[in-house]
Parts: sequence; C-alpha cells; structure tokens
Amino acid sequence: MWLRITVPAAVVTLAVLLGLAVIAGRGLGPLWVGSVDHELGEALGTASTSVAAGRPPAPVDGVILRVLDTAGAPADGGTPVPDLGQGEVRALKAGTSVHKGTMYWRGSVVTTPDGSLRLVVAGTGLVGLNTAVRTGSHWLLWAASIGAVLAAAATWLIVRMALRPVGRMRRSLRALPPGERLPVPEAHDELRSLAADFNALLVRQEEVSRRLRRFTGDAAHELRSPVASIRVQAEVAVANPDPELAQETLADILAEAERLSALLDQLLALARSDAGELPPAEPVELVTEARAAVKRLPPGSPAARVNGVVGTAWAYTAYAEVELVLNNLLRNACRYARSQIVVSVLAGHSTVRVVVDDDGPGVPPEHRDRVFDRFYRVADDRSRSSGGSGLGLAMVAEAVRRRGGRVTVGESPEGGARFQVTWRRAGNVSAS
Repeated sequence: MWLRITVPAAVVTLAVLLGLAVIAGRGLGPLWVGSVDHELGEALGTASTSVAAGRPPAPVDGVILRVLDTAGAPADGGTPVPDLGQGEVRALKAGTSVHKGTMYWRGSVVTTPDGSLRLVVAGTGLVGLNTAVRTGSHWLLWAASIGAVLAAAATWLIVRMALRPVGRMRRSLRALPPGERLPVPEAHDELRSLAADFNALLVRQEEVSRRLRRFTGDAAHELRSPVASIRVQAEVAVANPDPELAQETLADILAEAERLSALLDQLLALARSDAGELPPAEPVELVTEARAAVKRLPPGSPAARVNGVVGTAWAYTAYAEVELVLNNLLRNACRYARSQIVVSVLAGHSTVRVVVDDDGPGVPPEHRDRVFDRFYRVADDRSRSSGGSGLGLAMVAEAVRRRGGRVTVGESPEGGARFQVTWRRAGNVSAS
C-alpha cells in the first residue's frame, strides 16, 4: 500500500514543482529588467532634479547619466550616444524605456533655469541577462527534481510509520487463537474503528461457522435415518424372499425414499436461498392461495377452513414462496392440531397477513424464538413422533424474510399455536 501512495504523491509533487520551476524561469528575465528599470528610475529622478536646478547630475555607480537636447545631441559636452537614434530619442521623451543591444535606457525631459528643454537619460548594461536566465531556469528545474525526490522519501517514511500499527494488527490477527479478539486501541481514531470492525467480523465468522457445523451435523443425522432404514429393510427383503413380506418391505422402502427425497428438496431449497437465488416478485392473491392450500391437505387431516375473508388480499412476493409457506404452516398445524385449523387472511394499509391457528398444545414461550431455526424441534428427541425434519418452519422464515416480511409464533384463541406471516402489500393491484 505504501508504494501505491508514494508513487502517485511523488509524480504529483514532481509535476507541480516542475510547473512552478518553468513559470519562475520565464519570470526571471522580466524580474531582472523590472529591477533595473526601478533603479534607473531612482537615478533618473535625482539627475533630473539636478539638471532642472542648473547643476550637472551627480555620478551613480553602474549607471550612465547623460544630458541631451531634444534632438538627441549631447548637451553635456560629451560624445554622442551611439545606441540612441531618432526613434529611441522619441521613445525616451515619451517616457518609454528603451532596450537596445546590451543597454537599457530611461529618459525624462526637464526645463533648465534658462528655459531650454533637456533630455536627461540614464542607462546601464544588461550583459549576461540571457545566460543568467538560462542558468537560473536550469537550477530551478534541478531544485524541483530534488524536491520531488525528497517529497517522495518523506511520503514513504510517513506512510510506513502510519501503516506500522496496521501491520502489527494484521500479524496479531493471523496469530489470533480461536475465540479471542483483537485488543481495541484506547485512542478514538481509525485504528480503533478498524479493530472493532475486525472483532465484529470475527464474531460473525464464528457464528457462521457454528451454524454451518450444526447444519452439517443435523443434515447428516437426518439423512442417515432414512438411508439406514432403507438399507435395513432391503437387507430383510433379501434375506427373506417371501412375496408378501417383500411387498410390505417395498412399501416401507418407498415411504422412506419419499421422506428422503422431500428432505433433500428442502435442503436444496435452503441452499439456493443461502446462495441468494431469488425469483422475481409479483402480486399474489393470498385468499385464493390459502383456499387451495387447505384443499391440498391429505385425507384424515383435522378440519381446516379459511375464516372471515372478504374480497381479495394481494401480497408482493412469488407464487412458489406463498405455496411453500402455506403448505409448511398447514402441515405443521396438522401435525399438532386436535380437531381444527383456522386460516385467516387480513389486508392492512401497507401489509397483508396470513394467520394460521390450531387447537393443539401450542409452542411454549421459551421455544418461540428458536422454532424457526433449522433442524430445531421443541422436543429434544429425534423420533418421528416429535415432528418433521425441523426444516419446514426454517424454510417459511427464510422465504418470508428475504421478501422483507416477518413471521412470528404465539398463542391462538383456541389455546394452540398461532403462526402469523406478514408480507408487503401489492399496492398496484386493485381489488376485484
């Protein structure tokens, strides 16, 4: 990570410094000329004051001071100034600076005590200007490159120092024993948040591993029972070739095979749900589905009816999921009901509820929070008399939960169990 931070920082720093160096290099010449112009202006002002008073200008180190007439001819008794032609003289009289050859001139027109006009000029040499500008530009470029290297080194050191606690945390995480947690720093900074997130992730990972181990063990236990039963009955049939006994044994094998097939279907459905496979949602009419589910109950089941339903109730889910929920809830009610099962469909403003009541023994309060766990049974034993495979209600909870609904269990008015499922109402479907 330090390399991914250092390299872009060094590139950006180098680009910025090189840009500044180029801009500064281009400004060296104008800066130098501006400085010369300012110094000449000061010398010219003093000289003009002296000439206006009738005195010769006082000499200034490094500056040439001349007094000319308005035509550019010497008025101070000196030799003509070769760099100043007619054009340059006109520019100087107008107050414009003149840069000709290696000389830089400024001029000012003053009136002497006898009333004559004189052109006072101040000039100095600019020998070596171009060389100095080139040399200065090269030095600026080298300084920018060195600055970028130093900035990259500083960034590398700072990033390494900043990431050192993260490296220690990573090594601690690798060597962390099962069940232990990372120490949380006292400072309220990003490292504290990172350690807290790691600990939360460890908790979730351990919970997933625990549930996976439990699911695997329970699934193996549930699959072992029908497989063992089929094997024993097949061995009995092979050892006793009696036609009547063989027919009875085949019937038992068929029943166990059907139970095994149903269990595998349930396991596959849960696996697909865990993998995130979700059919598209659509409006489903629950009253019709509830009546169809009651009609699908096997002969000999307790009396079941759809109670007090007026009109229709549309839920936003999938037909297959509604069928799975109703089938499992009704089969669970049939397993425990003494004489009757009542299914109610209730439509609210934004939700639709399906309530299944039975008059059986009900679900004790201490088991209601776990009755929707996979392979969980209220009874501790694993016999068939204690219930089904323990997957039906888990599939109900999973199918409802992934559509944003909820399922709860409580006590029915008949004294048995009341299972209540809530879905989001499909608001785009009008009641018929």
